[in-house]
Amino acid sequence: MKKMTCEELGGACKEEFIAATFEEIAKLSQAHGKEMFAKGDVPHIQAMNKMMELMHNPEEMEAWMESKRSLFDNKPSI
Repeated sequence: MKKMTCEELGGACKEEFIAATFEEIAKLSQAHGKEMFAKGDVPHIQAMNKMMELMHNPEEMEAWMESKRSLFDNKPSI
């Protein structure tokens, strides 16, 4: 199991997520983002808007995902 924060995953807070794989932690982060969006949390909405911009450029999005996956992979297990 490894731990990452919302901020480390491109979000806007220090909420921690714990998962065994990068895919699992990404799903936890997405669920958190949706919850914050539903609450109208402005910093999270701004972070989501930045992500939406990345999605318009597949190469940039892939590079971003690989950087986050690498960060996860290099985290110590807890």
